[in-house]
Amino acid sequence: MRALLQRAPERVHRLWLARARQDERMQLLESLAERAGISVERVDPARLQGLVGDAVHQGVVAEIEALKPWREDDLYAALESAPAPLLLALDGVQDPHNLGACLRTADACGVLALIIPKDRAASLNATARKVAAGAAESTPVVAVTNLARTLALLKEAGVWIAGADAGAPQPASAVNLTGSCCLVLGAEGAGLRELTRRHCDWLVSLPSLGAVESLNVSVATGMLLYESLRQRQACANRS
Repeated sequence: MRALLQRAPERVHRLWLARARQDERMQLLESLAERAGISVERVDPARLQGLVGDAVHQGVVAEIEALKPWREDDLYAALESAPAPLLLALDGVQDPHNLGACLRTADACGVLALIIPKDRAASLNATARKVAAGAAESTPVVAVTNLARTLALLKEAGVWIAGADAGAPQPASAVNLTGSCCLVLGAEGAGLRELTRRHCDWLVSLPSLGAVESLNVSVATGMLLYESLRQRQACANRS
C-alpha cells in the first residue's frame, strides 16, 4: 500500500485503518494518504473485517482503481524507456495460486511486466490477486495470444530469453542475467513447451541437492528472479 500511495496516489480513492494501530507503518500510510488528499477513516476491527470478508487485512483496507492490464503494444513501448528491463513469462501455468505467488515475487524483484498466455493458462482472477498480496496493483500483467511470437518480438527488441529447465546442464548462475532479459518458466509438471524452448537463448537449471526432480513453479520463479537480482546488484556495486 505504501508503494501505491507513493507512486500512484491518484488510484487510491479511500483508506480505512485500524483505530488501535498507531505504529510507525500506520502513521506513514495515514500521512501519505492525507498529503495526497485521500479520505482516511480510523475504524474498529469488526468494520475492517466487514469490508474485506474472509481476506486478511492486516489493519489496512483501501478502495483503489485497479491497474489496467497491459496490451502487447504497452509492453513494447515500455521497453523503449526501461534500462535493462527484467521480464517474467509463464508458459501455461494453470494454478491461480502459483500465478499470484509468481506475481508477488516479480514485484519484489523489480520485474517490468509479467507475460502470460490468454488461453490454457491461469488468469489474473480474484484468487490470484489475493495471493499476490497487492502486487497485482503494481506489476502489469500482459496476456498474449501467442507466447512464442511474443518471445520472438522481444528478441528482436534486444531482450535475451532465458528458459528454466530442470535438466539443463547450464546453471542460472553461469548466465549473465544483468541486461535486458525475460525469464520463462513452464507449467506445473509439464515445463516449457517445445515451441517456447526454441525461442530461448539459454536453458538454465537451478541447483538441487535433493531427490525431488523439480520445484514448484512459484518457488523456481522466486529462485531464478533472485539470481537475476543478485547479479544485477553485484554489477551495480562494481560500477
